[in-house]
Amino acid sequence: MPCSSIITPQHNDDDDASSDFKLNESTFLASLMPKKEIAVDRFLQDHPNYDGRGVLIAIFDSGVDPAAAGLQVTSDGKPKILDVIDCSGSGDVDTSKVVKADADGCISGASGASLIINTSWKNPSGEWHIGYKFVYELFTEELTSRLKKERKKKWDEKNQEEIAKAVKQLQDFDQQHIKVEDAQLKRAREDLQNRLDLLKRQSESYDDKGPVVDAVVWHDGEVWRVALDTQSLEDDPDCGKLSNFVPLTNYRIERKYGVFSKLDACTFVVNVYNNGNVLSIVTDCSSHATHVAGIASAFHPKEPLLNGVAPGAQLISCKIGDSRLGSMETGTGLIRALIAAVEHKCDLINMSYGEPTLLPDYGRFVDLVNEVVNKHRLIFVSSAGNSGPGLSTVGAPGGTSSSIIGIGAYVSPEMAAGAHCLVEPPSEGLEYTWSSRGPTADGDLGVCVSAPGGAVAPVPTWTLQRRMLMNGTSMASPSACGGTALLISAMKAEGISVSPYTVRRALENTAVPIGDLPEDKLSTGQGLMQVDKAFEYIKKCQNFPCVRYQINIQQSGKTYPSSRGIYLREASVCRQSTEWIVQVDAKFHEDASNFEDLVPFEECIELRSTEPAVVKVPDYLLLIHNGRTFNVVVDPSNLGDGLHYYEVYGIDCKAPWRGPLFRIPITITKPHAVTSQPPRVSFSKMIFQPGHIERRYIEVPHGASWVEATMKTSGFDTARKFYVDAVQICPLQRPLSWEKVVSFPSPVTKTFAFKVVSGQTLELVISQFWSSGIGSDETAIVDFEVVFHGIKVNKEEVTLDGSEGPVRIDAETLLASEELTPTAALNKIRVPYRPVDSKISALSTDRDKLPSGKQILALILTYKIKLEDGAEVKPHIPLLNGRIYDNKFESQFYVISDLNKRVYSTGDVYPSSSKLPKGEYNLQLYLRHDNVQILEKIRNLELFIEQNLEDKEIIQLSFFSQPDGPVIGNGSFKSSFLFPGIKEGFYLGPPPKDKLPKNSTQGSVLLGAISYGKLSFSEGENKNPEKHPASYQLSYVVPPNKIEEDKGKGSSKSSKKTVSERLTEEVREAKIHVLGSLKQETDEERSQWEELAASLKSEYPKYTPLLAKILEGLVSRTDVKDKIDHDEKVIDAANEVIDSIDREELAKFFALKNDPEDEAEDIRKKMQTTRDQLAEALYQKGLALAEIESLKEGDTEGAKKDEDTSGDQSTHDPDLFEENFRELKKWVDVKSPKYGILLVTREKRAQRLGTALKALLDLIQDDPEPAKKKFYELKLSLVEEIGWTHWATYEREWMLVRFPPTLPLF
Repeated sequence: MPCSSIITPQHNDDDDASSDFKLNESTFLASLMPKKEIAVDRFLQDHPNYDGRGVLIAIFDSGVDPAAAGLQVTSDGKPKILDVIDCSGSGDVDTSKVVKADADGCISGASGASLIINTSWKNPSGEWHIGYKFVYELFTEELTSRLKKERKKKWDEKNQEEIAKAVKQLQDFDQQHIKVEDAQLKRAREDLQNRLDLLKRQSESYDDKGPVVDAVVWHDGEVWRVALDTQSLEDDPDCGKLSNFVPLTNYRIERKYGVFSKLDACTFVVNVYNNGNVLSIVTDCSSHATHVAGIASAFHPKEPLLNGVAPGAQLISCKIGDSRLGSMETGTGLIRALIAAVEHKCDLINMSYGEPTLLPDYGRFVDLVNEVVNKHRLIFVSSAGNSGPGLSTVGAPGGTSSSIIGIGAYVSPEMAAGAHCLVEPPSEGLEYTWSSRGPTADGDLGVCVSAPGGAVAPVPTWTLQRRMLMNGTSMASPSACGGTALLISAMKAEGISVSPYTVRRALENTAVPIGDLPEDKLSTGQGLMQVDKAFEYIKKCQNFPCVRYQINIQQSGKTYPSSRGIYLREASVCRQSTEWIVQVDAKFHEDASNFEDLVPFEECIELRSTEPAVVKVPDYLLLIHNGRTFNVVVDPSNLGDGLHYYEVYGIDCKAPWRGPLFRIPITITKPHAVTSQPPRVSFSKMIFQPGHIERRYIEVPHGASWVEATMKTSGFDTARKFYVDAVQICPLQRPLSWEKVVSFPSPVTKTFAFKVVSGQTLELVISQFWSSGIGSDETAIVDFEVVFHGIKVNKEEVTLDGSEGPVRIDAETLLASEELTPTAALNKIRVPYRPVDSKISALSTDRDKLPSGKQILALILTYKIKLEDGAEVKPHIPLLNGRIYDNKFESQFYVISDLNKRVYSTGDVYPSSSKLPKGEYNLQLYLRHDNVQILEKIRNLELFIEQNLEDKEIIQLSFFSQPDGPVIGNGSFKSSFLFPGIKEGFYLGPPPKDKLPKNSTQGSVLLGAISYGKLSFSEGENKNPEKHPASYQLSYVVPPNKIEEDKGKGSSKSSKKTVSERLTEEVREAKIHVLGSLKQETDEERSQWEELAASLKSEYPKYTPLLAKILEGLVSRTDVKDKIDHDEKVIDAANEVIDSIDREELAKFFALKNDPEDEAEDIRKKMQTTRDQLAEALYQKGLALAEIESLKEGDTEGAKKDEDTSGDQSTHDPDLFEENFRELKKWVDVKSPKYGILLVTREKRAQRLGTALKALLDLIQDDPEPAKKKFYELKLSLVEEIGWTHWATYEREWMLVRFPPTLPLF
């Protein structure tokens, strides 16, 4: 995710506060875009033309707006942005459908709209690729919210106009008909009332899915061109027409962009891929990227103080944030961005994104970054993260990857006073409180250098402002990237070879330290980068080999794991000396010459330790190309409790001025041992000022599982804001972090509880937010007490195997007496699925071919999911979920859609829950890799659908003191007191079988939590174990279903028939089955079907099932040319079914009470089937009659017939439709979903359109089946016929939501 936040300036009302620090107008403006802090001002004063000219930066982010302030041209007049690419694919439009214009130059767009082609557009082939996109899919949530408010306001105005008309019509009717007794008048009034009610109801259910934009793509003989129809965004019908659009082409060719409308003010660009079959409409998914780009290189000729760091640099925008996921990055976006950066021959990459990781310097993306840096010489700069101030909180990839320069966030007094508008800035610069800290889990420093982490920079035009303040390591990274661009600009101008190895060493060895303590490096890296000093360093080193010193460390006697630093965190390793073997390898760029670079390389290196009493190293090392090893001995036994940081570094004996060629970070967190009983640690009278951080390291006692902490504050006047963090590190896990942001309006005591891991070192960090309390002379005093609690059990995570047997749990306390109050609940279910289909395909070479030349492949797995009831579900893929960077698979993405292709949910490595109605769904999982063998291995990848149980379905499990308790029901166990040294056993019973959810099929897993202890400050009984800080996963494997006994032992009726009779029946049914299986797609097939139908009718006359099958076959025909003739055949077939049934006998049967015996049951089923066949015949006959009437008479008064025109019936032909409808009403509920459409048709015939629409909406609401397109098409036609144009527009947009022609592209 983006490593930044938008800041609301904090103001302090302390008028008595005074400071000598003052800003004038120029220093204030300079503080908004800080550059002095990293010596940009001094560097540009000496080298004004080295302002980034000749440097190309790739911005890996949420998408840069090319129309934003300061991002049009460079300082030397060149185009600022050379390309804008959506690497995520979230703006992709399927334009594979090709059409040709008619004689009038019109085409039918993908949305169904009629589009006019501009006659001046060149298209030699005459082929037009078409597609469509909902614009909300291209807009940010903020912009969408603004547009929805505007559109809802306009929609309400139009709806209110129609409501006013409906009210007036109703009033006029009531005035004309004071007493309404006539049935027809009653129905007329009901129709008017229904119209009014429907308008009100629609206003309440309004859900704006957004306008639809039609896209047209064609080749003009030279390049692909794109035009959009944006009329749906405009109020003026003459605006936004396709024919008025100025065609665009791929941005890098002409560097032109468009704006959807004046209302949204949203800039977009287009790119065409795959021979016109894919159109990418590129918008930003947040203002983040534009802000980042502005910091790096904005150029404001009239406001030079607001220039970015490198105003002469050029950019390409690589959107890695996926609009479908808010702004989350995806593997697809990351890999495509790397491909683009290499293709464009970029010099620099800035990436202000990142996530936590369980394995540092690992994963598919990291592997490709190493190739890009080491082979193609790109310099990669990235944010370290905003998860501080705890140690080991740096995120991937910026803070965890060796090939990437990770940047921490610094705030200077000028930034605090100017950009943050604080009344009294800090006396000296400091790292922002939230800036992530090192080391990484494998001991690397994590943060390379620091840079200003806040700025007032450009933002996209859709925000309706030019600039805004943001801060975060997201802002520090482009500041450092811009400073690096200045160095590259200078190196190119002076003919110095550019190498990421040289540049990184220059930045690190010339940085100004922040803070006075060695351990401050874990927060700030080597310090605040200084561009001028770095350039002088580069110039002096230009004749030295471009070498990266790769460090690989292993503890003596161990082969795994290896590390990049030495990190002694746990108590056991802090009490004794340890020996470590360090492998140093000199790594050259891939284009280095064997004879000129590798063979002659030899360096005499002096090894130094910052504290020889603790860290001992050899004096010298002769390093050659194939590398060398040396040993390091670390002895922390004499150190005091707390944090200690040291370095081993290598100095060139011949050129010591070069500074450290490599560094080995050594971090020791020696924990305090808890010896008191009960286990309690207090930290008293800690004094805090703004930005102050207190770190304490505690060895969590064995047997502890949670902490109850008390924080008491005193001694201050104005409100204070504190971060309280607890961090533990466990193997192959992300750091176990707990954080609480606590505000104290006044001195008070607060309590917290959080989980801990027994035996592991706990880092407790208490920090006063850097700007909290500024302007006050008083310090805050904090007393902090930590009390350890724990109940040790033999099974923390419990699995119930599905049997009736309970699980025995042994509990004990090792610390102090605890109240044992076990609680267990199952609150979700995971149902397993295997794919029903899998396809591997090669992706387009346009953007999915790696720099190495390998083609990326895609595996699409399809899963069929059925929900018996509406539910909130979430996909769960154990192999892949939760890992973006520390994952060897390149990408994962899923789409959940119904049978109509309507998309309900999309997601990636962090699946989200989605509310799905009852029905059947397809889940398509999209995986990418360049190795087909790896993809082949997971073609049968198992996936779970996780569903939260409703509150009433949550299963509370019972505990017993006896093993037979679950079956017999005795020996219930509620609670007990545990004392150290004494174990107590009890049993957890399985859930009752009758409590299992309906969808709990064999192999499903019910999930929940179990907890054992009680918090000392909790009140009452807690039935939700997940609320306890020390809760553990509970699983129940659903066993096979109970085998039901056969309900029937065979049909008594069939057993009475002779073999000859049974054979005759079977032959007859087989013939009917063959008739039903015949296709009727061609004239020949229809002729064969008719011949067989006629033959069977003559063979089995008056046999209702046969006649019903013939009717079914006629109704199923499509592409009917003569509809009236076809409808007449349907009527004849329906009449044959009706005439074959003894309706009097049928009516008598259903009037009697049925006998439940087997033979009577068979008769009942037969009679029900006959009734259904009769109803279906009447239903199809009614539809056919109505269609014939409509086709013959059109919309005339002759269609307005009603069943209650008895006075005129003698002078007219009988109303066959009405007679048929009355007959149908005798047998079924005509309002039911199966037959309701005929009721709607009846009301429509009578021109009671309001009543017809109401009946249709009720029908749609009650229909348990998936949405039927014909229902919604009828709904749209009724709304249009009534004349509600605003509602009709709304329905047309929804038609594409409910019934899209194709699934979206991945």
